[in-house]
Amino acid sequence: MRWRRQIWRAGLYAVWAGLAACSLEPPLRLPQIASGPGYTAGAPPQRTGGVRVSGGQAQTFVYGRNLSQKWWELFHSRKLDAAVRRALRDSPGIAAAQAQLRQARASMEASAGIFYPQVGATLGASRQKVSGATLGGRIPGYTYSLFTGGVNVTYYPDIFGLNRLIYRGSRAQVEYQRYELAAARLTLSGNVVNAAIAEAATGAQITATQDIIARERELLALVQVQYRSGASPYASVLAQRAQLFAEEATLPPLQQQRAVYRHLLAILSGEAPDRRHSPPFVLDGLVLPQNIPVSLPSTLLRHRPDIQAAVQQMRYALAQIGVAKAQFYPLVTLSASAGTSSPTTGAYFDSSSSVWGIAASLAQPIFEGGRLKAQERGAYAAYDTTLAVYKSTVLAAFQQVADALRALEHDAAAVQAQSRALRTARQELKITGAGYRAGSNDYLALLSAEVAFQNARIAAVRAVAQRYQDTAALFVALGGYWQQGRTDEVSSASHQGATARSTRTGKSP
Repeated sequence: MRWRRQIWRAGLYAVWAGLAACSLEPPLRLPQIASGPGYTAGAPPQRTGGVRVSGGQAQTFVYGRNLSQKWWELFHSRKLDAAVRRALRDSPGIAAAQAQLRQARASMEASAGIFYPQVGATLGASRQKVSGATLGGRIPGYTYSLFTGGVNVTYYPDIFGLNRLIYRGSRAQVEYQRYELAAARLTLSGNVVNAAIAEAATGAQITATQDIIARERELLALVQVQYRSGASPYASVLAQRAQLFAEEATLPPLQQQRAVYRHLLAILSGEAPDRRHSPPFVLDGLVLPQNIPVSLPSTLLRHRPDIQAAVQQMRYALAQIGVAKAQFYPLVTLSASAGTSSPTTGAYFDSSSSVWGIAASLAQPIFEGGRLKAQERGAYAAYDTTLAVYKSTVLAAFQQVADALRALEHDAAAVQAQSRALRTARQELKITGAGYRAGSNDYLALLSAEVAFQNARIAAVRAVAQRYQDTAALFVALGGYWQQGRTDEVSSASHQGATARSTRTGKSP
């Protein structure tokens, strides 16, 4: 009989282990979205053209190499590095993302408590009067005191994996918030770099416009002298004056645009606009990155934080499917209690006052009116939603990289063309101006050369600035990989410690 009991016990243990090992959560299967190593349709660009101007250097694309440093450092600007670091440190958006990550971690730790027995203690004292009618006769009521105390233990065995599914879902939410923090950092750094380049480009346009205005004032003075000497008609004076006024009218919008970018840089750094007193960015203070590392698509899927966040949403949805399936199975509860109950304090610790209890319950749903099936269908629909979001996120990432690669290829051609146009316009203006002073050219020819030079100079500045911005856009599209996870852990831990210290001391961190 003893060996039969042992076989029976071993069988029960095997069944218990099998139930605990089974998982109602479907496995994660990421859809395969094919993309060539060069991302773009047709032959991917390997090297762009170059020209000997600031921001006109040739760029080489190194496919299969990952970013090994903070990507904005490739512009070799200490001022830009300081602006990005300040924004990552002081931005309210980053602080909010870090707080959401800490909140998700706290929720995960709270859900992990279900794996352990829930222990509670009670202590109470009461005095009651009982009616004699409740005893079935006409006797007077009586009053008594009751002193109670004890320990209660409740445990939910994870037979069908429900506890593990809830924990996995909360852990997926933690990972989701971690990648959301990484995405917020990446977006913020990209916004700071773009705003800095835009401020520098606007400043260059303001400088070019001011130089043109000074040039046109000189021409106006020359035309007025020629008018007084009878060499030019008064219509030439009016035409030059109108051209000067039109050019002066373009200056205030550019100044307003630069002010907007300066305000934006202050806000991104967590400062009020009136607190920003640093000198503006200039294009000459930036160096165009010439060797561009381009990650492979398989690496991009791991380095883009928005893609990884979408993966964690899929994991959470799969865990919720498992939770919905687990609702069809029994819920087992084990509980035990021990304590004392005495009408007097003197007998509180007497052995006759001790009480205890052990209980086990099993709850099995039988009829729920279709509620559980509907919850399961809803969980599958939620997973299908996350699957579609993942696909669209991956496709958008591939598109952004492809667009940036082609943009840099075309930007280089545009800078070359604008440089040639600016050089030609400068030579034409110089020759036409000399001919006008010598009397061989009329004023209309000079005015036409001046307008052409003005347009070429502004267009060249815009083309160079666009190339800088598209380079930054490519780095952001590639995920800006620079060991983001470790930095998030350190910054979150330091912020959590500062918050705890401020709570104890009553001071703000």
